[in-house]
Amino acid sequence: MQKNVGTWDAIMRITLGLAGLAWSISRMSQRSNQGMPLLVALVSGMKVAEGITRFCPLLYTMGVSTEETSIKKRNVTGIGDTKQSKAGSSSDPFNPEDSTIY
Repeated sequence: MQKNVGTWDAIMRITLGLAGLAWSISRMSQRSNQGMPLLVALVSGMKVAEGITRFCPLLYTMGVSTEETSIKKRNVTGIGDTKQSKAGSSSDPFNPEDSTIY
């Protein structure tokens, strides 16, 4: 099961899910024969579970992910670059004879 729920999304799902559970439990303790608090309790419990596991089946079905992707910064200047651009010679960004474009 691959994570498809981001950190902030998971925090919001857990927070709002627990608030919905608290509301529905308080309503069901007053009047237990109504269906709306039971429905809210089921949906809220599902949201809490999605936040904890960080997997949402609906997002998976739609092919969407709110999970953050790490962006690696590229070495633009070439300083500290350990790759060898030509046979045996190191690439120097200040050498005008070097054909490597940065």
